[in-house]
Amino acid sequence: MTLSHPLPLALILFAATLLSSVPLTLGYEKVNAVVLPIIKDSSTSLYTITLNTTSITSTNQYINSSDRFLIDLASGVVWSPCSGIGFVHCTAPICIEARNFFPFRCYPPPTSSHDRPIPCRCIIGSFNPIKDACFSGEEITIGISIASTNGKNPTSIVSADIVNICAPQSALIGLPGGVNGVAGFGQSNGVSLPSRLAWDLSFNNQFVLCLPSTTEASGVAFFGAKPYYLLPPYLSEITNFLTYTTLLKSPNYTDASYYLGVNKLAINGKSVPFSTCELNFDSAGRGGVKLSTTIPYTSMRSDIYKPFIEAFKAATKHIKSKPKVRPFELCFDTRALGSTRVGYAVPSVDIMFNNGKNWTIFGANSLKDMKEKKNTACFAFVDGGIKMVPAITLGGFQMEDSFLLFDVPNSTLGFIPTLRGLQTTCSNFNFTSGV
Repeated sequence: MTLSHPLPLALILFAATLLSSVPLTLGYEKVNAVVLPIIKDSSTSLYTITLNTTSITSTNQYINSSDRFLIDLASGVVWSPCSGIGFVHCTAPICIEARNFFPFRCYPPPTSSHDRPIPCRCIIGSFNPIKDACFSGEEITIGISIASTNGKNPTSIVSADIVNICAPQSALIGLPGGVNGVAGFGQSNGVSLPSRLAWDLSFNNQFVLCLPSTTEASGVAFFGAKPYYLLPPYLSEITNFLTYTTLLKSPNYTDASYYLGVNKLAINGKSVPFSTCELNFDSAGRGGVKLSTTIPYTSMRSDIYKPFIEAFKAATKHIKSKPKVRPFELCFDTRALGSTRVGYAVPSVDIMFNNGKNWTIFGANSLKDMKEKKNTACFAFVDGGIKMVPAITLGGFQMEDSFLLFDVPNSTLGFIPTLRGLQTTCSNFNFTSGV
């Protein structure tokens, strides 16, 4: 597929050359963590990783490829078009687990294949998170090569097997140009990318997502145990700065998303007036505050968005406004805005958790510069309508240059709302080989 919006040449070459810059591990080596660069797509503002895969054809030929995958924090599975073998039996635990994440709207679920001479192949249904289009395909295992890390640099190349659903080519429609599949990072046991790496490489099922705020430099994803370091060199190990809160799971068992226990929102420390019970789940799984990497901006159900936007308007009434730019309702003249280390000097937005901790969103993650409109920045929150299933979905822009540590077995999120306060960013991991 041709890239309609090519990445900068340095980033195109970066993922392809990373593996050649570190030594290949021969024999067994205990791996504590592995690392991948995250690229922000210039046309969609969504986030991708590159996986170097090896599959085996029916004629026992090895196919090596380097493919870009869209990061989907809400998906429990990995999928891409594929033609290799390595089938999974329909009674295997990873087949049964993957079936859990076939959404109700896609029913009826696919049935397993009993083609001879290999009986009962695992057939799994999934969906494209951008077009919301359902499909099904055979579940197989494929090999990947990935860089291990000491937390400061890549150290060696290790191999692992991951689980992949073989999707039809039509499933790629709507994904960013050049992307060949979706890497699910959601809450699943042994079939999402993080959980499968943890199982196959025998390390803790935890991962870090650090999304870049620019298309010109990569962010970073760690899988496995700390330490995690970012430049500059004098900065201490990043987990020393984390605040912790609880990760929740929806009552809807097909939903692999990560949810946060939120009891209120505040603008400049003042609570936004709305019924906070709307932030809780109902018995069917409606409601909750969800984390998503497949929408660019935070979306709120209308009954929450309206008092929220009015509260921000009231707090910024002294700042010169600009005509609104879709999809945003509130825009400002950047010449009237001050600047700070954490972005434009505008009122902060607090997501207030049930455990008393806050995720504070400053100007760098609340105001989006509108390149097509001179001297204009818009409040990057959108109205999701009255039928939106989650009460709030926190989008990618609000998570850029945030450091997010997902400890899946312990249902805990360690977070730094913005690394800018530490005078660093998600683009400051040193991908140069440390050996």
